[in-house]
Amino acid sequence: MMKRRIFRAILGVALTVLLASLVLIVGVLHGYFQDRALRELSQATAYIAHSVENEGIQYLEGTLPETDRITWVAADGTVLFDNWENPETMDGHINREEIREAMQLGRGSAVRYSETLSQSTLYYALRLTDGSVLRLAATQYSVWMLVLQALQPVAAVMLLALCLALWLAGRLSRQLVEPINALDPGRLEDQEPYEELAPLVRKIRSQNQQIERQMKDLRRQRREFAALTEHMSEGLLVIDKETRVLSYNAAALRLLHADAPAETGESVLALNREAGFRRCVETVLAGRRCEELIERGDACCRLFANPVEQNGTLTGAVLIIMDVTEQERREALRREFAANVSHELKTPLTSILGTAEILRDGLVRPEDVTHFAGNIHREAQRLIDLVNDIIRLSRLDEGGAVGQWESISLRQVAQSVMEQLRPAAEQKKVAMALEGDCGPVRGVPQIVEEIIYNLCDNAIAYNREGGSVTLTLSQVEGGQRLNVADTGIGIPREAQNRVFERFYRVDKSHSSGGTGLGLSIVKHGAAYLGARVELVSELGKGSSFTLTFPYGNTDCLKAASAERLKPLLFGQNNPRAFKRKIHRNRVRQERPVVKRTMPPARSASPSICKAMV
Repeated sequence: MMKRRIFRAILGVALTVLLASLVLIVGVLHGYFQDRALRELSQATAYIAHSVENEGIQYLEGTLPETDRITWVAADGTVLFDNWENPETMDGHINREEIREAMQLGRGSAVRYSETLSQSTLYYALRLTDGSVLRLAATQYSVWMLVLQALQPVAAVMLLALCLALWLAGRLSRQLVEPINALDPGRLEDQEPYEELAPLVRKIRSQNQQIERQMKDLRRQRREFAALTEHMSEGLLVIDKETRVLSYNAAALRLLHADAPAETGESVLALNREAGFRRCVETVLAGRRCEELIERGDACCRLFANPVEQNGTLTGAVLIIMDVTEQERREALRREFAANVSHELKTPLTSILGTAEILRDGLVRPEDVTHFAGNIHREAQRLIDLVNDIIRLSRLDEGGAVGQWESISLRQVAQSVMEQLRPAAEQKKVAMALEGDCGPVRGVPQIVEEIIYNLCDNAIAYNREGGSVTLTLSQVEGGQRLNVADTGIGIPREAQNRVFERFYRVDKSHSSGGTGLGLSIVKHGAAYLGARVELVSELGKGSSFTLTFPYGNTDCLKAASAERLKPLLFGQNNPRAFKRKIHRNRVRQERPVVKRTMPPARSASPSICKAMV
């Protein structure tokens, strides 16, 4: 655009100068030729006048060239001779300008223009000695007539001049614009093509420096924003009012189980097709804050959406996605645990309450008091065992210090447990055997003994009369191994993933009267020690629990145990069971609460309430 304007300006100047020069030259030449023609005319008039004075009219009537008009006028203005017209028919010339001037001054001249012929006539008059006047007249074309007569050469010259002007204008415009086009806005340190451009170059240089500072700030802020959003555990989505995604982080894609948008401006609804997600987006784009819980598979996410307004106009929305799976699982486990504990406490307390009421009312014979007191003692002991198991399990859940880590001999611990359980085994006629040997392991003695005790206790409790329990010690490539195998009733395949849950019993008809927390303590204790528990069972033939203790120092085992405790604390080892728990607890929350009152005669005594607390 600039080159074109410069080109037109140069061409316009060149053409203007050319036309002005042509007009000036034509005008100057016309005046020059007119003066020259008058001089030549005066010389010819003087020559003819001299001849007329010597020879008279006979000279004029001779053979003179007729290119010029010759007129001889008497002193009174009467035309005596004219070589173009008949003198007798001509008017007097006394009033003609050149004649009057010649009579007064001796010579005179005049120029008269003819509009009809578009030409000028030059007149020169000379007074003779007898008082008559001799006049010569010659025609001369006007400026425009001269131009028209020389139209072809003038046109050729103008065309040539125009071509030359075009070439010069193009070349000059390129030469003028080329240094400007060669300017690099990003590198103006040593570039000043013209002195006139120096202020512009300095201004651009200053603006470049300002833009560079602003770009550095923007890049820094962008890096900081990216670092913040990419390291957030929460998902971030920024959308406009047309649902187009403006910004997002990796956590948002991970929580929504979505791929990165294929193109800029893709709708946020393409990232997730859940009804709750769509409902939340529609609500926030309507200008209202929204909160929604989204469940997909085993994961639970809470979506917070806030509208963004500018000058009172809705421009978009910000969506925050938080992974609340652990919170939901903790809440579900808390409700499940509270429900199970209430159920497990209710049974022994009801038995204790009923027995105490019978004794209070004197309905027991003296010889049966010992039997009923034994029932109270047994149920109270069951309550104490339940509370102790809950305390131990809570300590394992918290991952805190429950004992000193030291080197432990599995064979000695196994022998000690067998001695403790020998009366129970003999009572049920179950044979116990210890086979093999292995090296020491690193762990907490109390936890190791509790694990082996619970495994052996269950093996005896759920065994058949005349069965056996075999403890086998061995050393394998991964560490030291302890296997507890029985010949009992076995565990169905569909229940093998749930036997390690709290208060879970496969068949309550074969319940041993325990707390229901034994295998859960085994699982959590093994995870705390960094060990691995494996179960192999066949219904009607027995079960085999294998406990493998890995090699490694205490710090490594503690770190591994902390990681392995996480899925146990939040139920991730059995997602389907966890989902069932969440659903069951939500159903319980939706049910109306029915308060039950007990008859006054069967109300709990203060001592029982204190025991419950």
